[in-house]
Amino acid sequence: MNFSLAKEMRPYLEQPRAMPVGTPGKSGYLYLGFELDRQGKSIMRDWERHAPLIVQQELYFDEGMPEMPCVYILSSGGPNVDGDRYEQHFVVRRGAYAHLSTGAATKLAEMRYNYSGLKQTFELEQDAYMEFLPEPTIPCRHTRFISDTSIRIDPTATLFYAELFMSGRKYFGGERFAYDVLSVCTRAERPDGEPLFREKFVVRPADHSPRTLGAMDDYDVFANVVVLTPREHAEQIYARTEAFIDPRRRMAAGITRLPGECGLLYKVVGDETEPVKKCVRQFCSAVRSQVKGRPLPEEFPWR
Repeated sequence: MNFSLAKEMRPYLEQPRAMPVGTPGKSGYLYLGFELDRQGKSIMRDWERHAPLIVQQELYFDEGMPEMPCVYILSSGGPNVDGDRYEQHFVVRRGAYAHLSTGAATKLAEMRYNYSGLKQTFELEQDAYMEFLPEPTIPCRHTRFISDTSIRIDPTATLFYAELFMSGRKYFGGERFAYDVLSVCTRAERPDGEPLFREKFVVRPADHSPRTLGAMDDYDVFANVVVLTPREHAEQIYARTEAFIDPRRRMAAGITRLPGECGLLYKVVGDETEPVKKCVRQFCSAVRSQVKGRPLPEEFPWR
C-alpha cells in the first residue's frame, strides 16, 4: 500500500529534514516463515530481517504448548519517528503453528513533518495456527501513524490477531489523545482472493474527540482483536464469551461475528494497560482451548 495516497496522511508529506524517508535504518523489513520439520515440530524455517527490525531465534517456553515456537520482534531504533516505514510478512505453512509478540511497547515519537507507517501481511495455509499478541502502541504528542494489515487465510486455519492502543502518555504531561492522526486498517481474504472483511478506523482527536459515548468515552486503552477460525470453533467461542461493562474495574468488552462466518471481532476498553492485556490473554486462552485443547499459560510477571 502507498500510504501517501491515504487522504488522512496527505497533510503530512513533507520530507523530514534530518533523515528523509528511505534513509538506511528507517525502512525496516521482516519476513518469517514457519513450517513443520520432518519430526512434525513447528520451526522458524525462513528468516529475513532489515534494521531496525530484529528477530533472533524462536524459543520454546510456552508451558501450555511447549512445542510451539515463540518469537519476539525487537527494534534497534528506539521509538518510531518521522518518515519511518516498516514492513512485516509472516507465513505459517500447512499444519504449522507459532506465537508472535514484541519485546516492548511500540512508542510513536512526536512528528513534525511526515508520519510513520507499518505494513503487515499474514499468510496461513491449511490447518495452520498463529497467535499475534504484541505489546501496546503508545502515541506521543503530534504522532502521525498509519498501519495496513492484510491477511490471507485458509478456511481450516486459525489466526488470533490483537492490537492494543493507548491514548498517549497519560502520566507524562497529560498526553491523552494529543496525537494528530491514528489510521488502522485490517482486511482478510481466502487464498483464492474471496474477500472476508475489512475494518478501518481513523482517529483525529483535534477534529473529533474520541471521548464520546460509543467511542472511547473516558477510557484510555483500546484492544482490537480479530479471530479468524472455522465456523464450528467460532460459534463455540462466541457462546462462551461474555460481553460486559464493569464500573468497578473500569473496563468494558464486546464481541461480534465477522461477515461470512469467518470468525469473530472482540473489543476491550479500560483505564490501564495491564487489566486490558489480561482480558485479551484470557480471550486468547479461550480460543486456544477451543482450537488446540490447551489453555494459554499465565503471562510472565515482568511483562
